[in-house]
Formats: sequence, structure tokens, C-alpha cells
Amino acid sequence: MNELVIDVGNTETVAGLFAPGSLEVLAECRYVTSVPRTPEELALLIRGLLAEAGYGEVEIVRSVLGSVVPSHTEVLTAAIGLLGGGRVIVLEGAEGLPIRLDVDELPGGVGVDRIANTLAAAELYRRDTLVVDLGTATTYDCITAAGVFSGGVIAPGLRAGEEWLAGKTARLPRVSFRPPAEVIGRRTEACVQSGVFYSAIDAVDGLAGRILEEWGRPDALVVATGGHARAVAGHSRYVSTVNPELTLVGLQIAGNRLAGGDSAG
Repeated sequence: MNELVIDVGNTETVAGLFAPGSLEVLAECRYVTSVPRTPEELALLIRGLLAEAGYGEVEIVRSVLGSVVPSHTEVLTAAIGLLGGGRVIVLEGAEGLPIRLDVDELPGGVGVDRIANTLAAAELYRRDTLVVDLGTATTYDCITAAGVFSGGVIAPGLRAGEEWLAGKTARLPRVSFRPPAEVIGRRTEACVQSGVFYSAIDAVDGLAGRILEEWGRPDALVVATGGHARAVAGHSRYVSTVNPELTLVGLQIAGNRLAGGDSAG
């Protein structure tokens, strides 16, 4: 028996498989959110991706869904039903969770991904934490040791510079997001790669430094999550912990809480 946790982002949807009550991700798969699919097609896709990860024949007894794309939620919920996903828990806010949102927002104003990150940080680290989530956008979430979300920053994603260059210039090449051999490039491609990578790193460090100073918590733990977390952490002055699966773990903790059980440590 397993539990399925799905984080729907604007660009990618990430699914994780957990043993009941556990916070360890057994398998992870992802697909592009924006491609139109029927529930049947989506169920086949998820089943196939889990099979590629070595979990083709699994009994799913519970599913937890967190989505920032409402149009995808209904289709995905139907697909989970076709997978035999048991009870489906859709995280919609912080109600019923051991965290508090200390912000000037209307109900539903804080994204469920940020709520999941807050819950995971409070459960795993139990100290003042700045979570840097490197997704389509880059979010910076201030979370106290007591599990209070105190606000943060939403900035363009790390690849925004690359996409802007590709869209505005005819001759500059597209490059992969990875550290160049040297900062000073001697070929156009190397120049672009250095500019894209280090401008992103310096943006993360610049905002992290400003946030920690204004928050008055210079010793807060800075955790990077998301697909580029490892690349950023290796070059950042502030990021000291990497947890690419933090949002999935937070959704799993939310599922445990909302289902009436305790999260595993």
C-alpha cells in the first residue's frame, strides 16, 4: 500500500509516492502541467511514470493534492479516481494545520505550495527558516520556529533571463542552466551561460540577504527546494540546506494531519 502526493505547479506537476505515514519519498515523477489531457490519459501517464520509477503495480490508499492551477485540479482529481487512489485530500488552506499565516491576505491568498513549504519547514527544522523555492517563479518564505508564515517575496524564476534573451534576440543561443567553467566567457554561448547562471545566483543571494536583514534573523536556516536547488546551493553564500522534495513532504504532512493521523518523523 502507498500514498500518492501531487504538487501541481504552473510549469510542472510533480508526483511523489510515500509509504503510509512516512515522510520519505519512495519515487518521484513529473510531467508538464499545461498539456491538455483527459482524466483517462492523465491516469495512464501517471501510472506509466510510476512504472518507470519501479512502482508499476502499487495500491494507492490515499492521495493528497496541492495545486496552484485550478483548471488542472478537477481533471487530476478524476484521474486519481481512475488510479484507485482511495481518499483524495485537496489542500486548500492552512485550516486544520499546526501553522499560522501572519500576513495581510484574504482567505486563499497564500498559495498551497507556500503553505506546504511552511508546514514541512516547521516539522523538519523547528527553527527560523527561509525557504527559497526555485520554480516557475522563485518564492522566498519566512517561517518562524513556531510555524508562523511571516510573508516573503515572489520573484521571476531562474530561467527568466534566459527566456527573455531568447525572445528578444535573434542571434544569442539558448543555454542550459548550469555553472560555466569561468565567469568571463570567451565565446558567445559561454558569455550567455555565465550571465544567465550567475545573475540568477546573485539574485537569490541579494534577496536572501535583504530578507534576513529586514526580518532580523541573520542566523535563520536558508533551505533551497525545487528543481534547481542543488545547482544554486553549490554557489550561494546563504543557502546551507537542500531539500528538493520539501513541498511534497509538506503535502504529505498535511495529508496526515487532515486525515486525523500524526506525521512521521
